Amino acid sequence: MTSPDLPSIPPPPPSGAYTVPVGGYTAPTGSAPAPFAPPPAPAKTLGALALVAAFLAAVVAPIIGASLAFTVGTVVPATAVDVDTTFTDDLALLSPARIQVLWAEITFWAATAIGVAAIVLGIIAGVTRRGRGMGIAAIVIAAIGPVFFFVGVGILFGIGAAVGTL
Repeated sequence: MTSPDLPSIPPPPPSGAYTVPVGGYTAPTGSAPAPFAPPPAPAKTLGALALVAAFLAAVVAPIIGASLAFTVGTVVPATAVDVDTTFTDDLALLSPARIQVLWAEITFWAATAIGVAAIVLGIIAGVTRRGRGMGIAAIVIAAIGPVFFFVGVGILFGIGAAVGTL
C-alpha cells in the first residue's frame, strides 16, 4: 500500500533501453567546455594612474608655475614691463629672478613629461579596458593642461609686475 504523500519509485527502464553512465554523459571529443563563470573584470588601476598624472600636469604644475611667475613679476624691474620694440637684452631683464625662472622652466618641462605620460597611459587604459572612463578623462585633462599653465603664468606674471611697481 502506498500513500499519496510519498513519491513513487520510477519503474525500471524497458529492456533494450540505453542506460545513463554513472558519471553522466561525456562531451564529444573536440568540443569546447561550457563556460562556468565570466572572466573577471580587469583592474582599473591604469586608468586611475593616468588620471592622477593628468591632474598633476594640468592642475598642480600650473599652480606652481603661476606662483613662480608672480614672484618673477614682482622682481623684474618696473621699466622692463613696459612694451618696447627694440628687443635688446630681452632675457637679461630676467636675471634678478633667475632662480624663479629656472624653477618655472623645470616645472613646465616636468608637467609636459607627466602630461604626455598621462595621455599615453590614458590611451592604453582605454584600449585595454582597464579604466576606460578614467583614461578618457585623463586624455582630455592632460590635453588642456598647457592652456591652464600658460594662462595662469601669464595672468599671475602680470599681477606680480603690477604689485612690483607699487
